[in-house]
Amino acid sequence: MSTIIGGDDSFFALDIGTTGIRLVELKGGTPTKVLLKYSYVAVDPKVAMSESKTDRQKLVEVISALVAQARPSTKKVVVGLPSNRVFTTVADVGRLSADDMAKAIRFQADGLIPTPLAESKIDWALLGDSPVDKSKQEILLSSVPNSFVEARLDLLESIGLNVIAFEPDTLALSRALIAPDATGSQLIIDIGRKSTDLVIVLNGAPRLTRSIPTGIEAIVKAAMQGLNIDEAQAEQFVMKFGLSKEKLEGQIFQAISGPVDILTTEIQKSIKFFQTRYAGVVIDQLIVTGGASVIPEFPLFMANKFGLNVEIGNAWRNVSFSRDRQNELMALSSQFSVAIGLAERQS
Repeated sequence: MSTIIGGDDSFFALDIGTTGIRLVELKGGTPTKVLLKYSYVAVDPKVAMSESKTDRQKLVEVISALVAQARPSTKKVVVGLPSNRVFTTVADVGRLSADDMAKAIRFQADGLIPTPLAESKIDWALLGDSPVDKSKQEILLSSVPNSFVEARLDLLESIGLNVIAFEPDTLALSRALIAPDATGSQLIIDIGRKSTDLVIVLNGAPRLTRSIPTGIEAIVKAAMQGLNIDEAQAEQFVMKFGLSKEKLEGQIFQAISGPVDILTTEIQKSIKFFQTRYAGVVIDQLIVTGGASVIPEFPLFMANKFGLNVEIGNAWRNVSFSRDRQNELMALSSQFSVAIGLAERQS
């Protein structure tokens, strides 16, 4: 699934994040592709999230400079859609012909998606038999407001890029971090600056995606308030000591326990919701990336909290590159998961 529009076989990927923009170009087929280009540039969160003309122009300039520096081999690009802009759900539909299925899904989507159908772009993928009604099939349905897609399309076309597809970040994330032949169920947690993305994957396909409005920013603010220190020092402490109960007599842990508790509560709710639909399915593994993998002791805390085996996500797992770049690229894995997943998609 998972293109909101279009598709092609030669492209590079662009992940326009809150604090940075990442570019990845791969070549070759499956299961392993070869790394051609990757690049990163920081961006002011106020610019990245703003809808003002002035800030959009600044964003255009940042992206243009990144593309000029990276020099991808094509102008064709696949672009990520931030999870807080995308609605994704699973739904059950009857067993119909392809034409009738498309009509039925559009009719059903009108009552499922949060924005009017006429103002939305939708896409769907068939997952298989419904787990609750064997006479029906299960689909993964995504929607995004036309206004957001069109604004992003205009922005990128203004610098000469040819957008061939948009794809939700959460779907790219699961493609990068889960093995193509994976079975069972995995939970992916990606803590970003403003929010946390959660994806539960079953037999290789996302079944539940969520954006939780708690991220590194909320954790740092809690440290500022709890310890009465400035933002720079609070961020330094969070990234150095994290959830350690031994360092600094556990003061950092105590200070940031509020937003961490909010996160774990929301994760637990999501697991219960998933298991209500997929009765008897046990989550086999927790995969952490982004801030979830670099905040000290966070992976261990989550392992103990949920009783799961925890893996630090390796976004390069299906990508081939020269051995002498191993350390360089692995250090960037937690930042590039979405961009790599976008670059790995099939036409």
